Amino acid sequence: MSDSSTEPGLALDEQLCFALYSASRAITARYRPLLDEMGLTYPQYLVMLALWESGPATVGQLGKRLTLDSGTLSPLLKRLEASGLISRRRRVDDERSVEIVLTGDGHRLRERATCLPAAIGVATGLDADGAARWVTALHDLTDAVRADLERESNQV
Repeated sequence: MSDSSTEPGLALDEQLCFALYSASRAITARYRPLLDEMGLTYPQYLVMLALWESGPATVGQLGKRLTLDSGTLSPLLKRLEASGLISRRRRVDDERSVEIVLTGDGHRLRERATCLPAAIGVATGLDADGAARWVTALHDLTDAVRADLERESNQV
């Protein structure tokens, strides 16, 4: 629905960025009550997913994987550590590097989280194959935009 005063292509509901933003907010809002029961925020859940998937990681590796800067990641990790889900330790091979490791409670929380994908599937109306197609399409979209940004930065 575009207003007659809206320039072609500038209607809010026609913007890819707004559709992605709205979808992201809706999905994270759906996660909120589920994660509240687990004592996690959505960004903390993402950290836990990364650690459950890959095991111990440095702060830098987590930041890169989650596309979060250290200013955002450090307080998040402090809260996870205070809640007993992770521990931070200096790496033996490089004392300048801090490694994030799941505690026993952090490992056990994974079992409670196994219901989350199904709950989000119900909320979205997507089965596993449908969700996988969306995930692939969104990864492709992200890769294309990052490649375009890289090309642009190399032209400067």
